[in-house]
This record gives sequence, structure tokens and C-alpha cells, in this order.
Amino acid sequence: MTKLVVGLGNPGDKYVETRHNVGFMLIDKMCKELDLKFTVDKIFQVEIASTFLNGEKVYFAKPLTFMNESGRAVHALLSYYGLDIDDLLVIYDDLDMAVGKIRLRSKGSAGGHNGIKSIIKHIDSQDFKRIKIGIGRPKEGMSVIHHVLGKFDKDDVILILNTLDKVDSAVKDYLQIQNFEQTMQKYNG
Repeated sequence: MTKLVVGLGNPGDKYVETRHNVGFMLIDKMCKELDLKFTVDKIFQVEIASTFLNGEKVYFAKPLTFMNESGRAVHALLSYYGLDIDDLLVIYDDLDMAVGKIRLRSKGSAGGHNGIKSIIKHIDSQDFKRIKIGIGRPKEGMSVIHHVLGKFDKDDVILILNTLDKVDSAVKDYLQIQNFEQTMQKYNG
């Protein structure tokens, strides 16, 4: 069994630690803890690292296609490694949830998220596991684009770091017990 854990975000220094990049932040955190080094795969347009956890190969990936084309990289990786959609877990930001809230889902629509729209389009399915991390709505008078591409407010930074710890635990629990339903019950409380 092999798993592919994908964090969504935008490549480049100007997007580091922006709200839209919480998926990248989670993948970076996990790989740092596991002492994994990324390699850049120019063909698949992805930064990728891998290890064995509980006897199972796990790939951690950050698409470099920019958010709106994330599905290209995800589809290419699934195809190349011969993985099933059931082996995929995607971590990304959600504007419709309060900052720091998380929600695990085993399937669902894109809910207006362009990265998820792209994945659904390229893999032709909505039935993949995902963990959404709340980034909150824009403040009065701020556009959605400025909100998602902006950095977290000082007050929200600690909250997001704690949330990333919780998501890190959820991913590790899932990879250990191999049961996403059980993981959902534990973390969606």
C-alpha cells in the first residue's frame, strides 16, 4: 500500500505562509519533522518527498502548477505511481470556516476552491479524502484574492500553528490506522 499526501498552495517566495498556502505549510511541517528532503520533479511540476511509515510508502507532494492547476500534478502522480484515488489525501484552505477550524471529509464538491476544482476535473472524481483548514472570510472591504493571498494576522498565527499540529496528528493517525472514517470521527468533533 502506498499513500499520496498533497498540500495545496502556490509556489514562490511571495506566497510563503499566506492563507492559501496552509496545505504547503502542513507538508513542510511534516517533512521537517520526518527529516525528509524535497526533490523538484520538473516533469510532474511538483516538489516531492517520500518515506516509509508503518511499513507503507508515503509520498508528500506540493504541486508547483499554482493553485488553479493543482489537478495536473495530482493526476500525473497518481498515474505514475499507479495509485488509486483512494490512496490520495489533499490538505487545503477553506474560506468558509473560521480560522483554525478543521474538517475531514472523504468526498465532496469543490465548494468554490479552484485547486479542488482542478483536482476533480483532472482525476474525474469528487471521491477523495481531504482535510480543510479554515482561514476565515475577508474583512469588510477586502477582496477574496487579497485575503487568501495575504499573510495571517498576528493574532491568527499562533492559532494556525496549533491547527497545523492538529492536522499533522490527524494525517499521522490516518496513515497509522488506515481508516479515514475513524480518523474523521476523532478529529471532526
